Amino acid sequence: MTKFYVTTAIDYANGDPHLGQALEKVGTDAIARYRRLRGDDVHFVMGMDEHSQSVVQAAEANGVSPQAWVDRMADRFADLYHRLDCSYDDWIRTTEPRHKHAVEALLTQIRTHNPNDLFVDTYEGLYCSGCEEFKQDSQVADGRCLEHPSLELAAKKEENHFFRLSRYGDSMLQLIQSGEFLVEPAIRRNEIIRLLEDGLQDISISRARFPWGIPFPGDPDHTVYVWFDALINYLSATGFPDSGYQRLWPAELHVIGKGITRFHCVVWPAMLASAGLPLPRQIWAHGYIQWEGAKMSKTAGTAVSLESAMERHGTDALRYFLLREVGFEADGNFTWDRFDERYVADLADGLGNLVSRTLAMLDKYRGGIVPPSPNGTSLDQAGLDVLERYRARMDALDLRGGLEAAWTLVARANQYIVEVAPWTLAKEGKDSDLDAALGTLARCLYRLALMTDPFMPAKTARLWEGLGQTGGPKRTWESGTAPPLEGSPTQRVEVLFPKETQG
Repeated sequence: MTKFYVTTAIDYANGDPHLGQALEKVGTDAIARYRRLRGDDVHFVMGMDEHSQSVVQAAEANGVSPQAWVDRMADRFADLYHRLDCSYDDWIRTTEPRHKHAVEALLTQIRTHNPNDLFVDTYEGLYCSGCEEFKQDSQVADGRCLEHPSLELAAKKEENHFFRLSRYGDSMLQLIQSGEFLVEPAIRRNEIIRLLEDGLQDISISRARFPWGIPFPGDPDHTVYVWFDALINYLSATGFPDSGYQRLWPAELHVIGKGITRFHCVVWPAMLASAGLPLPRQIWAHGYIQWEGAKMSKTAGTAVSLESAMERHGTDALRYFLLREVGFEADGNFTWDRFDERYVADLADGLGNLVSRTLAMLDKYRGGIVPPSPNGTSLDQAGLDVLERYRARMDALDLRGGLEAAWTLVARANQYIVEVAPWTLAKEGKDSDLDAALGTLARCLYRLALMTDPFMPAKTARLWEGLGQTGGPKRTWESGTAPPLEGSPTQRVEVLFPKETQG
């Protein structure tokens, strides 16, 4: 069984999760579920980034301590992500003792392997409280941070601990260009290559007299800078530095938003290299969800709450829409109109209609039993072709492409029903032809269940039960070649995507 350690970015605990964060989480969950379906030993980690200045500000505004605030927000995030059906195996928080232990251990390991990589100096620059980052000139336009243009940049000057990032520019560039360290998609890789070619500056990794954070080892007047602290969560979740952490590390995949590629594709691998640890194998940076052309974020506010979007047509429909309409690479727009259109066309009239018609005909004409029939009709061949295209797209982390492939089979199956007209075959007493039609339609639903499970796990579970299967479609990918359905007792299920839920 192949190990597959996958993570999302951890979220600031300064406000409720928004749709942009939901896109990242359900997209990564779809990847994790697909890998489990293929038989991989998946370890999927999500969590909270709790040591930021924004957390202190949010706690003060709500009249509670920072710890009380992050405890409240961690519960809130975990509840919403649970409702989104995110199947994570671990929930890491940067206020946990295991994380503090890992941060201290990594700094100690850097001191041991490359003591000159840590030094004390004075830093002066513009600081963005939204990013929790000192901004470089290339990250500022008209005096404002590109990521948080609604916030004022603050001029700061203080003596801090530094990390000698400049030492690692050439080696990081070589690793990325050679493909040994994968940065995807290509547009993000090219951005990082340009950044590395321009040269790197050493970075501050501590904050003076900021009590909310992990004390800097050997200097209790400083806390570890929030981004240096946060990145280490990926190691903390493996049990680092304790024995056995190598069972999970290095990670096969970090999934992040495009706005934090510099930290993950440059700073994080340099930290690991300095400590003598292996790098993650791949980083995927997705785009943003936009509303009327503007990025959705907590700082700028949003016209669409995550809860309202979940309530519109249900969680599975939202998961489908985000990954089919918005996608997992470039920026994409969210509108209620497009959500409604996709729901009706793709889910209610597409997959939902196919499931209802097929299970109803199996019940009516064959007493709810899948009849014996040859696995070789034109619809079977279409299903095998689509499975192969789907697998190729999912292996390439093209989630939209995976869904597009699956829905070509939905369309083909609905067309097949019209072409063969099972009701006519029944009326004319063509039993063998009817068996062939109903058998191939059942196999088609089985294959669609395999492909939709990563995206719509709750609805797929109902379809799976309708086909007389138990336990959910897990680690059964290879069975898609010849679905073991002959003689299975099927049952009608409630309409998967009722139109009356619209709006």
